[in-house]
Amino acid sequence: MLIPPVGDQIPRRGNLFTNTVARLLMLLTGWRFEGMLPNLPKFVLIVAPHTSNWDFPLGIMAMFGLGIRGTFLGKDTLFKAPFGFYFRWLGGVPVDRSSSNNVVDQTIAYFRTRDRIILALSPEGTRKKLPQWRTGFYWVAVGAGVPIVPVAFDYPRKRVVLHPPQRMSGDIEKDLAHLRGCFSAAQAYRPENY
Repeated sequence: MLIPPVGDQIPRRGNLFTNTVARLLMLLTGWRFEGMLPNLPKFVLIVAPHTSNWDFPLGIMAMFGLGIRGTFLGKDTLFKAPFGFYFRWLGGVPVDRSSSNNVVDQTIAYFRTRDRIILALSPEGTRKKLPQWRTGFYWVAVGAGVPIVPVAFDYPRKRVVLHPPQRMSGDIEKDLAHLRGCFSAAQAYRPENY
């Protein structure tokens, strides 16, 4: 399916022009969607495997192709001139990772101030190979009382795979093992980094 339908509860963005351009780019590059997003006003969307700089433009193309408004956290240095306006327009929220601020608590509070929000994050938090995922996304979902929607970028098959929403039980080991099952190194742009 090139573009799945998007429900009326999901935060929307874009217009006929931006959505058409993104859909045309997907068509021309051979990318397609598999699955559907849940019709929910709030959720955490995790994207993996994150092994390449190409993941960000692919994510933006998918977001505009679907016509959804995604929010993402980024290093505060990305939001300085001259590109700060651009990253904010795309849905970015700057985070100072060098300070002792509790980003998870701040993000949960941010969720509570919004009627609709899709927070898109990479569970790895980096393009480098890690022994295990970072867990901030998990605690944000648990604290905000929202599900996690796993989305896989499958580069060899050029698919953006939208998995069903997952409610977290609070048993982090069990929940993370289940979420990891939605992804594989074979899907990655650079499999050796996943």
